[in-house]
Amino acid sequence: MIQALICDLGGVLVRTEDPAPRAALAAAHGLTWEALDALVFRSESARQATRGQISAVEHKRRTVARLGLPAAQADDFFRQFFAGDRLNEPLLAWLRRQKGKRRLVLLSNAWDDLPALLESWGMADLFEATFISAQIGLAKPDPDIYRHLLKRLQLPPENTLFIDDFSENIAAARALGMQALHFQDTQSCLQTLSQRFPG
Repeated sequence: MIQALICDLGGVLVRTEDPAPRAALAAAHGLTWEALDALVFRSESARQATRGQISAVEHKRRTVARLGLPAAQADDFFRQFFAGDRLNEPLLAWLRRQKGKRRLVLLSNAWDDLPALLESWGMADLFEATFISAQIGLAKPDPDIYRHLLKRLQLPPENTLFIDDFSENIAAARALGMQALHFQDTQSCLQTLSQRFPG
């Protein structure tokens, strides 16, 4: 029996629905979308911020510095980068209906500014527990982050369902015996969840 629903954040509960702001930012700096995405999410400073080795503020400062921008422009740069992101309201609404029926947990590869963002999005009280890579010092798909979560929740892996949009994160969870749902789009995800958890 599934006792805990464990959700990823970026790409699942928060999604880039409008690509225009990010595309415009990339073009303004002579980059492709993919190159800009890599700079923000897959650079060495991004890796360090994701594991809590540097702060989000420092990662943002290093990112704009690589583009020749002063640190004072970091906030504006990242505001535009994320301007097309939207909360996945249909999935969030479904999760809110599950509250009290199952344990709701967040597992995110994210920087140390995520707790404040969860508050601003009105999402913080949705989850019984939040596991943020920058706070733990581990990141998906490292099996140790899943082991840490399962130990804290005091649940066997087969009693959890993990939802994530990256196939490597899904594979790592399944290798430990967790049940997992690969998020590809909201409609099919909700259809699967509604079939598994009717009512």
